[in-house]
Amino acid sequence: MLSRKQRLLSWKIVSLFSVIRGYNIPIIILAQYLSAIFILAPEKRALDILFDINLFLIVFASAITIASGYIINNFYDNQKDLINRPNKSMLDRLVSQATKLKVYFALNFTAVLLALLVSFKVFLFFSAYIFLIWFYSHKIKKYTVIGNLTATLMAVIPFFAISLHYYYSLTFEEIITNKSHFAVIFAHAAFLSLLILIREMIKDLENIKGDLVNDYRTIPVRFGEVVSKQIITILTLLTVFPVYILIAVYDIGYMDIYFYVALIVLIFFLNYLWKSRDKVQYVKLHNVLKFLIVGGVFCIVLIDPSVLYNGKRWILSILFISIKK
Repeated sequence: MLSRKQRLLSWKIVSLFSVIRGYNIPIIILAQYLSAIFILAPEKRALDILFDINLFLIVFASAITIASGYIINNFYDNQKDLINRPNKSMLDRLVSQATKLKVYFALNFTAVLLALLVSFKVFLFFSAYIFLIWFYSHKIKKYTVIGNLTATLMAVIPFFAISLHYYYSLTFEEIITNKSHFAVIFAHAAFLSLLILIREMIKDLENIKGDLVNDYRTIPVRFGEVVSKQIITILTLLTVFPVYILIAVYDIGYMDIYFYVALIVLIFFLNYLWKSRDKVQYVKLHNVLKFLIVGGVFCIVLIDPSVLYNGKRWILSILFISIKK
């Protein structure tokens, strides 16, 4: 039997895990590595990417920074979450605000230290990223449109970090030579950014009561739900353009299956959006978008599934040699 102190400590660990949304961090790490292997540096061997120490430090720093971002966001949204997410808010409150701030500063210090081990440029990049997250949580997120756009930017910045790792040293001639590759990367980023932006606007509809009470000037608060739905519909229709570029113009292997499915899901998404009237329905829409985003992460492998086969064969070869010795 656990003592009372041990049970309290366990609940505090669960609470902190909830605050940093620990279930999201492994997905973000996986997304960065898969993007590096299949999209950003397809000409490199997968093992070279996996054993790249600088990439590891950048990915680890990104994960820590995102975790600290969830903490500071939770810190400033303390009152709003009591209305929008009462059950989660009660769990999150098991960890004091002072403890959250201590963990926040510790994570940020660790992130910039890891970045500095890579290079001074990476250190500046993550320092700016950390500041942007704080400024967004403290000020920007309360403002119409700019709050949604900034949230979307912050969600894709970790992928900019690993992109810079591979491309900041390229010359102008090399960039021109690889312009088709950059177009593929841009199309992937555009589709992801649109999904994230749509999700942010769905969250505004979902949290309209808390935003109204706490003076958050979101689009639903200022212009109403109908205008929000009209904007979401336009953004959803815009996803057709990057999908067309990826499927019709460039070779993305079997990942085109994911994009066909995504478009079908988005059609049903729009139909349900215009029928939605309450928080429960908006939460369902939010979960659909989460499914598409997370599904897209795992489906990156479909660009070239042989990488997995070759990797498995390499591991089996190593095991065979070890046993033989």
